Amino acid sequence: MLLQDQVVIVSGVGAGLGAKLAARAAAEGAKVVLAARSDRVTGPTVEEITAAGGEAVAVSCDVRKTEEVQNVVDTAVERYGRIDGLVNSAYAHPGFTDLLETEEKLLRRAMDVIVFGGLNMARAAAPHMPAGGSIVNVGTMGTRKPLRGEGGYAVAKAAMGMASKYLALELGEQGIRVNHAVLGWLDGPGVRFYLQMTAEQRGVTEQDIYDEIAGQNPLNRIPTDEACAGAILWLLSPYASEVTGATIDVNGGEHMPA
Repeated sequence: MLLQDQVVIVSGVGAGLGAKLAARAAAEGAKVVLAARSDRVTGPTVEEITAAGGEAVAVSCDVRKTEEVQNVVDTAVERYGRIDGLVNSAYAHPGFTDLLETEEKLLRRAMDVIVFGGLNMARAAAPHMPAGGSIVNVGTMGTRKPLRGEGGYAVAKAAMGMASKYLALELGEQGIRVNHAVLGWLDGPGVRFYLQMTAEQRGVTEQDIYDEIAGQNPLNRIPTDEACAGAILWLLSPYASEVTGATIDVNGGEHMPA
């Protein structure tokens, strides 16, 4: 198994990518600690994992609060003895408005959750990571292909991308790898809501909107949450032992960096 006996924290578990990632990590042999503000998703995901014979625990956590972050790390160490992997995927979107029209408090919240929350998690987890440990920060293609209304979200994710490079440099001497997975459209609950909303606004079918989006990449499909989780699992795994400081695009080829 790809992550046999590893201990992995997934921070920011939502109904889409986070839940799929946690379940797939457990299926690959990892002991998983799920962190999110609500147990609406983490509870059922833990039940799914344990029913399949895996090991998992959910911990309530607002990544902006250092004491709650520390509780996640303490739970992982007390229960499993160490931390091998950390995925930072906590989500905060300031709203689909132009950057200069977005309220400052909403922009600051996005930065607090995505950037400072990710740093909080890394700061708490790194001392418990052995050589070979891995941190994966989840980014967005909005930093590659600007899309109107995504400015506040993309700015925070861009800052996370640069933080990933510096963490890779600084933690490398401890044998800890840090990488940045840039995801595009994800065919999960969020995108399905977008398809429905946009189809109603434009008076077309959801399939029309799907085909329009899918046609932007060579694979002619919107990658699913579960499929994109596989790239993150690879970055956590020993197969990526020599990969650090990298930014990997996981978007069906919609963006192909030089």
